[in-house]
Amino acid sequence: MRIAVIGGGPGGLYAAALLKRLDPAREVTVHERNAPDDTFGFGVVLSDETLGGIESADPVVYAALRDEFVRWDDIEVVHRGRKLTSGGHGFSALSRRRLLAVLHERCRDLGVDLRFRSEAPAAAELAASHDLVIAADGVHSATREAFADAFGPDLTTHRCRYIWLAADFALDAFRFEIAETEHGVMQLHGYPFSADASTVIVEMREEVWQAAGLDRMDEAASAAYCAKLFPDTLGGRPLRGNNSQWIAFRTVVNARWSHENVVLLGDAAHTAHFSIGSGTKLAVEDALALAACVEENATLPEALAAYEAERRPVVTSTQRAARASLEWFEDLATYTGQPPYRFAFNLLTRSRRVTHDNLRLRDPDFVAAVEREAGVPEGTPPMFTPFRLGPLELRNRVVVSAMDMYSADDGVPGDFHLVHLGSRALGGAGLVMTEMVCVSPDGRITPGCTGLWNDAQAASWRRIADFVHTRSPGTALGVQLGHSGRKGSTRLMWEGIDDPLPDGNWPVVAPSPLPYRDGVNQVPRALEVSELAGLRDQFVDAARRAAGAGFDLLELHCAHGYLLSSFLSPLTNRRTDAYGGDVRGRLRFPLEVFDAVREVWPEDRALTVRISATDWAEGGTSAEDTLAVARAFADHGADAIDVSTGQVVSEERPDFGRSYQTPYADRIRNGLGVPVIAVGAISSWDDVNSLLLAGRADLCALARPHLYDPHWSLHAAADQDYTGPGAPWPQQYRAGSRKPPTGRTDAPKQRLTL
Repeated sequence: MRIAVIGGGPGGLYAAALLKRLDPAREVTVHERNAPDDTFGFGVVLSDETLGGIESADPVVYAALRDEFVRWDDIEVVHRGRKLTSGGHGFSALSRRRLLAVLHERCRDLGVDLRFRSEAPAAAELAASHDLVIAADGVHSATREAFADAFGPDLTTHRCRYIWLAADFALDAFRFEIAETEHGVMQLHGYPFSADASTVIVEMREEVWQAAGLDRMDEAASAAYCAKLFPDTLGGRPLRGNNSQWIAFRTVVNARWSHENVVLLGDAAHTAHFSIGSGTKLAVEDALALAACVEENATLPEALAAYEAERRPVVTSTQRAARASLEWFEDLATYTGQPPYRFAFNLLTRSRRVTHDNLRLRDPDFVAAVEREAGVPEGTPPMFTPFRLGPLELRNRVVVSAMDMYSADDGVPGDFHLVHLGSRALGGAGLVMTEMVCVSPDGRITPGCTGLWNDAQAASWRRIADFVHTRSPGTALGVQLGHSGRKGSTRLMWEGIDDPLPDGNWPVVAPSPLPYRDGVNQVPRALEVSELAGLRDQFVDAARRAAGAGFDLLELHCAHGYLLSSFLSPLTNRRTDAYGGDVRGRLRFPLEVFDAVREVWPEDRALTVRISATDWAEGGTSAEDTLAVARAFADHGADAIDVSTGQVVSEERPDFGRSYQTPYADRIRNGLGVPVIAVGAISSWDDVNSLLLAGRADLCALARPHLYDPHWSLHAAADQDYTGPGAPWPQQYRAGSRKPPTGRTDAPKQRLTL
């Protein structure tokens, strides 16, 4: 088997060594255009997991590296003259140059042909003369570009500039230091990689970089400038470069990682921001998986498919965490005013991989200090602290999110809704939300949607509210009012979500005559200005009935592509009158409805608004638009913004993942100082505690977890050994407040040895 490797970085070298070691008969050639000791950057961080893989796959390489690693446990955060330390993390690093030297020696010992200082032949030429071509040629991969139609690359350049530098002394921890300058916020990421040297990465927003004049400085001037920024870390000591340049980080994603006998590896296939770890780590792990899959599979196509199937989920998860971390640092200026421990906790949990619970295992004293600073009573999980939502005092921070049940009869909620909402009210959440309750028959999504356009519906809602307040005192019940707009007149969800009814359709309306799906859904009638007052009055009438029914909170639904949401998004509002155009025009009608509802809603009850903070589609709602919308509703009297995303246009491309919508709530809360409800795949009590303690949200709304377990909040309290006032068990259920034994694994073990 003839194998060509393009690129002599750690990933390409390690792949070459492993493939040759597994079968010495293979002819393996590495093409590297630079000299053997040329390299960017300085230190490489590898996890214990990666080191274990190296030890298992090639003990010779592991033995050569073992004594080179610098190990440490602490992360230090320096901000506004305060240094806070969190321990128990565990890192290993070494010189990148030394890592390359070890891999060079191993490749030579195994008989790999290393060719330096020469450009590799074109990938197509190598593919014709070799059985396998491994493209490990980095973020600017020429191979990837040559076969772009096959690989389907998607490259995103981000908003910060950074530079790799080094200091000639060893830090004793992973260090973050924040500098607030006249030009803006700058940050240092530093770590030791040998007994007498440390990597120092300096990063800042593009506009800050330009304002400081760093775009006009050479390497030496940039190093000298950065050395003066961080006195606590550097203490006046100099920084040095290594052909260092200011770079804008680029995220690389590929639709496919192989094409015929050419396969991508490392940065050529994927990149992850340096703030969560090392690209070298991912490349080394790629190499190990690729070599194993080539060895284990009968044919090359099977091997390359197995390699991608094994590595892609890991890489996708890593890239998701890296994107969250990258964006946190891009928005760093919004957090610098946080109290010291909250700021440090927020930084440590920024990627959502480190959470409240596992950080408490690593360093319980640090987490206790964070909780004390936040005013969390000792022994109380953050999620079970009270929160004042305008005039409404909630006993905890958990919300049962609004979920459409499609089970009403002519808009009237029945026994199903009584049991559904009643059981979740008994389950311990501080606030339970109804589904979207429609303000008119034509404002329904489906024939099964509930309403509040007549007194019979109001009376049935009153029955549910009375049950909640009587049987679960202390639980607040909220109603979400909305109008389906162009997404109405569709089947029940389980019969075909967003599909039109086979018969009995009613006409739908929208700000502009744009169907939700061309050729599938109805073309909505564009609303005349003269009709808007009537629609507004439908919301007002429904709000009056909601007040009479006894709801504690009203939420105006301006999200998910329904009527008011369609006014807000530039993708669905193409009007040229006063109700379209820029964000102020698009806000006009939703604000008119909100103001009218506020006039009739009792002052001693809470009023919130749900918005879609992004449309997940090109040309949709911008980050600036979202802040303007949230600010406007807050200025008009909203007690909180319930921050969701998407479902506005059918061609959306959401970036799904754990807690994937919470960064949008975070930006509103910390950018505007407005209370927010975070939603979006928040599934664990650990995530809830983390989001609250980091100051990214005030309340957390969970949907599917409450379908899986109506008593999710009470069980979260039991799991955390909490029995306080934030999660009281109903009298009738108190005997079940302790988790039942699970079998013989809980039985006492007899002594069998001395």
